Amino acid sequence: MTHKTKGIVLRSIKYGETSLVVTIFTELFGIQTYLVNGVRTSSKSSSKANHFQPTAILDLVVYHNENKQMQRIKEFSWAVLYTSLLSDVIKNSVASFMTELISKCLKQPEPNAALFNFCEEAFIELDNANKTIVANFALFFTLHLAHFFGFRMTDNFSDLNRVLDLQEGNFIDHLPIHPHYLDGNEASLTAQFLKVMQPQELAEFKLNGEIRRLLLLKYLDYYALHIPDFGQMKTLMVLHEVL
Repeated sequence: MTHKTKGIVLRSIKYGETSLVVTIFTELFGIQTYLVNGVRTSSKSSSKANHFQPTAILDLVVYHNENKQMQRIKEFSWAVLYTSLLSDVIKNSVASFMTELISKCLKQPEPNAALFNFCEEAFIELDNANKTIVANFALFFTLHLAHFFGFRMTDNFSDLNRVLDLQEGNFIDHLPIHPHYLDGNEASLTAQFLKVMQPQELAEFKLNGEIRRLLLLKYLDYYALHIPDFGQMKTLMVLHEVL
């Protein structure tokens, strides 16, 4: 049986002489692995392989068998044509970070339409964003993605609660006994980022690269505290360089 679904390409690996093994976050089935045959055999078919660049958003017709670990794709086409995300070095670095973070969070092939819509809209917004928004986009995405996996930080920052406890995911009125926390300006900025609902609001944040790096590292520590075997982000070093 075939099914129509949208999908966001997370990873693509060459397989054999002509094929690809592609990890795709689908709207209908969650994260899935597909074997795509014959897309690397000629200059004409290489354009087909371009569809499976990470971050690509596709319209798919797929075969699906719950008993198989690897599925197949019958038809594919662009669902979204980016204007600059694939060619702009900074936007592409942020997008690569986003795809890796999504991959690390998606452990099981379960459908999650709300998460899919959030991710799809995020890539489209990043494609259209100006430089200031792009510079802050990874922070916004990292904070808000956690909501869909059940550990979003509680926005209870106040004059009393000014320390962000990363183990508990909320603001408290004292320094915890463990080292996983943010205080001072970093805690205040995080509270402001948690209030951002639309990426356009990120234009209001005028931060330097050092603050962005510090915050992003702490937010990833937060993920590591809540997701088993989270590990290291391979795209982080490149992202630090371009930002």
